[in-house]
Amino acid sequence: MRTRLPVFLAAAAASALVLTGCSGGGEAKPDATKASAECHDTKEGSVVTSVDISGDFGVTPTVDFAEPLSVEKTERTVLIKGDGEKTAPSDRVAVELTLYNGTSGATLAQTRYDNLGSQQIVIDDASGILPGIVRAIECVPAGSRVAAVISPDDGFGDVGASDGSVAATDSLLLIADVLSITPEKATGAEQAPVDGMPTVELAKDGQPTVTIPETDPSPELQIANLKLGDGEQVQAGDTVTMQYQGVNWRTGEVFDQSWGTQIASFKTVGLIPGFTAGLVGQSVGSQVLVSIPPAQGYGEAGNSQAGIEGTDTLVFVIDILATTR
Repeated sequence: MRTRLPVFLAAAAASALVLTGCSGGGEAKPDATKASAECHDTKEGSVVTSVDISGDFGVTPTVDFAEPLSVEKTERTVLIKGDGEKTAPSDRVAVELTLYNGTSGATLAQTRYDNLGSQQIVIDDASGILPGIVRAIECVPAGSRVAAVISPDDGFGDVGASDGSVAATDSLLLIADVLSITPEKATGAEQAPVDGMPTVELAKDGQPTVTIPETDPSPELQIANLKLGDGEQVQAGDTVTMQYQGVNWRTGEVFDQSWGTQIASFKTVGLIPGFTAGLVGQSVGSQVLVSIPPAQGYGEAGNSQAGIEGTDTLVFVIDILATTR
């Protein structure tokens, strides 16, 4: 993956609460390999089925187990089978989950179980996610609750967690509710274009091509919906999962984009003001076209690394795929 330009100033990635370090910022298994084109064969076993787990899908589970739980190979069982599309390698999945140290019984991490606090997890060992979490949520229908006892090799390996919360020999217990598979492009209803704003054509995969009009840009911030979604509304402070493309009005050239690299997640705080304005209040599933004047972009300083001058208006096309808070 190429290094992104610092287009969003203090932009922050999505929370890694349960992805790599749990409670103390520990490291993911250092020799994790890229996900294969097919799902792994993670079987049910006597250890994972010995755990007593109750509660409805999407609700914080009640869990009882006699520690220590220990496995040499990760075991998985499907507690509630959903009726959605089956997850696959490279999918981005919204998950509610609870993670325990199988030796001590301590809770390492837990999402809020309110849909808006769920984790966006990419089913790919190379993404920095613990391999055992990938093993748990791959190849199950959306709407499923799964439990997995994760081996040390699929957890923190021979290094353990850097904060000491997980030793090198500890297995982990995970209960995960697979809420949905996050789409790779906006899915909302198409809207009429706005006169005077750039036009946007979409490839089959959703990647935009922006055409700048032969007129000067408006000195005011302009925001238009190209597609209107019906999902959750983005609030200030949310972490938004998105596809985006940035084009310089002056040159017509793309200076940064997630398309062709990977889907991005940014908090709405710490971004250039015009970009934040294009996100807050929008609904998941929407595609937003934003024309940002210099004062709400990079100001008089511009951004030399991105080829942006102090008088440049910026155009962004943003596909809002998910929001969490």
